[in-house]
Amino acid sequence: MANPNRVAGTLFFKVDGTQYKAKGNFEYDLGAPKREAITGPDGVHGYKEMPKAPYVTGAITNDGAVDLDTLFNLDGATVTLEQANGKTVVLENAWYAGDGKVTTEEGEVEIRFEGLSAKEIS
Repeated sequence: MANPNRVAGTLFFKVDGTQYKAKGNFEYDLGAPKREAITGPDGVHGYKEMPKAPYVTGAITNDGAVDLDTLFNLDGATVTLEQANGKTVVLENAWYAGDGKVTTEEGEVEIRFEGLSAKEIS
């Protein structure tokens, strides 16, 4: 049973069903359009709207079982982020969009996946 008062903390990060060891803070964006005001010397005229790619970004532990070459070349993947508050973010048709940065002191791999669509489900 989920704790109704827990809103943050534990999370699980998976790519195509394979769970990776999540580290620290993850961030996501569902890809809502970006709106910017259009103004003139006489005031605000309205706004323009541009699409944004949804993404999931964070870091995982490189525990020796992580195949970095496969991870860095993923395309068409399904990425899930299961959060402590009971919500799951699903990023579909995703590709690896990170820099491939790996640190040795903490065995950390920075990851960023972008995709064609994302949704948050309860």
